[in-house]
Amino acid sequence: MNNKSLDIVIIGLTITSSWGNGHATTYRSLLKEFKKRGHNILFLEHDKPWYASQRDLPNPSYCDTRLYQSVEELKEQYAEKVKNADMVIVGSYVPEGKTVGQWVINTAQGIKAFYDIDTPVTISKVLQEGCDYLDKSLIQQYDLYLSFSGGLVLEYLEKELGSPLARPLYCSVDPDDYYQEPITPKIYDLGYMGTYSDDRQPPLEHLMLDAARQWPEGRFIVAGPQYPDSIKWPANTQRIEHLPPAEHRHFYNQQRFTQNITRQDMINMGYSPSVRLFEAAACGTPIISDYWKGLETYFRLDEEILISRTPEDTLRYIKDMPEEERLEIGRRAQKVVLRYHTAAVRAQELESYALEMLKPA
Repeated sequence: MNNKSLDIVIIGLTITSSWGNGHATTYRSLLKEFKKRGHNILFLEHDKPWYASQRDLPNPSYCDTRLYQSVEELKEQYAEKVKNADMVIVGSYVPEGKTVGQWVINTAQGIKAFYDIDTPVTISKVLQEGCDYLDKSLIQQYDLYLSFSGGLVLEYLEKELGSPLARPLYCSVDPDDYYQEPITPKIYDLGYMGTYSDDRQPPLEHLMLDAARQWPEGRFIVAGPQYPDSIKWPANTQRIEHLPPAEHRHFYNQQRFTQNITRQDMINMGYSPSVRLFEAAACGTPIISDYWKGLETYFRLDEEILISRTPEDTLRYIKDMPEEERLEIGRRAQKVVLRYHTAAVRAQELESYALEMLKPA
């Protein structure tokens, strides 16, 4: 615990609703731990109807959450808070994010940071000049770029895109919410959780659903919203439209293995672990993943995580792996996550970045 209390303002996509996004759970676990470290947090969220109808945490206890109806209201109501904060963080995918970001840069007297929960997707859009919440000019004006991706991505942000300072702030897991449930029966041989995306569906079909079709006796499950009605699901694959965060732990604990599928932009850039990796590992559930550059810097391949390139690979793991080996892979990954990838670790990292930048020159 440091002895300086920081006043932080975060303008993020959402913290009140986990529907169809990974932002809310990320902010919740991080800010819960940041509050424990003695800091004051104001979270500002643009009130959107698709989140308003699916609010599973309207008033988090660890931050002051306010909804605004328009950018004009944001500027009128919160200019003083933004001006005087030690750090103001604007998140990726914030509605009218370019306008919001430029206002923060022009208004805030403390650290002005951008928190990218979607780094590879963001960079791809920025390079194509198709990103509506960030551009190269803003990257160069933010004091700090907090990135969900590490490795060479950070160097690229600084040297090629002009960020004054790029630092990793990976996703994380809250061990209070994600842990092994020893008495939960393993109902499914393989499960997957994720919102539908065009680029994830082909590998999901190949690595998991084709495996399900080849093994009719197997038990599979896919949870997540926005999947088209045109998808033909195997008969042995159960579908769940949406799982609130409170049910994630039990979902993972019901699986013998869990499937990880990575978006193409994240594969291309590498070094971009997803929150689902850390959640599943914290529950001790062995992960079968597609491969991307840098994955081995987070988990040892074949010892802490399993790599599948074909449905036959997937089936070999779930049908033939001895039970003790399956359990040991889960235990090893769990140990890694609890040491390096908890929300408490991330809060300490964010605090250290802020305090270093606030030191007198």
